[in-house]
Amino acid sequence: MEKLIIPLPDEMATVALGATLAVACQQACVIYLYGDIGAGKTTLCRGFLRALGYVGNVKSPTYTLIEPYVLARWTVYHFDLYRLANTEELELIGIRDYLDHCALCLIEWPQHGEGILPTMDLSLTLKSQGIIRRAELQTYNANGEHLLAALSLLQEPYS
Repeated sequence: MEKLIIPLPDEMATVALGATLAVACQQACVIYLYGDIGAGKTTLCRGFLRALGYVGNVKSPTYTLIEPYVLARWTVYHFDLYRLANTEELELIGIRDYLDHCALCLIEWPQHGEGILPTMDLSLTLKSQGIIRRAELQTYNANGEHLLAALSLLQEPYS
């Protein structure tokens, strides 16, 4: 497992990180997003989706659990499992139908779906200490390592 830490001095850096991550995606993947409420997970997703050509409103799917985005090249599923009462709810919404090999999955609060969700390719944790914010990325397989390598090459804009 490889790890990369990227400083995020402002909201634009979080959006830019999401955009860079989207551009790095060359195949279907599952990305787990961790961080406290208000850490910037949905902001990162907004940058990700904009980079792939989505121009509409990007909102957190806190109440619907999932927001699908059908785009030219990809289908992106943005999950927010914060309000998930139990993992059986994931089975009821047909979670396995979303997790195919042709989609990009961004999953906020994945710890609430533990045991049901697939293994992630990459985890991204947004942390803050006072006004200092950063993203910690960690790989879990070869696809995640590819994503991390692409981000490492493009790290300069975040410094």
